[in-house]
Amino acid sequence: MFSEGGGKEMAKKPKIDEDLCTGCGVCVEECPNKALELVEEKAKLTHADLCDGKGECVEVCPVECITMVEE
Repeated sequence: MFSEGGGKEMAKKPKIDEDLCTGCGVCVEECPNKALELVEEKAKLTHADLCDGKGECVEVCPVECITMVEE
């Protein structure tokens, strides 16, 4: 990934705070690339290679337990 200025842009991936996650599954349903799954009633990034880093999951999380972090 490259930024408009020509420098390399860091890829971002979702980080899920498992203490806050209620396991509602909204993020899993809204992820267009199916990078997230519910595992033991918590959202998990199980397919990091499929994540596009756009943060759709962050926008839909009702408890705001997902943040995007640089890899």
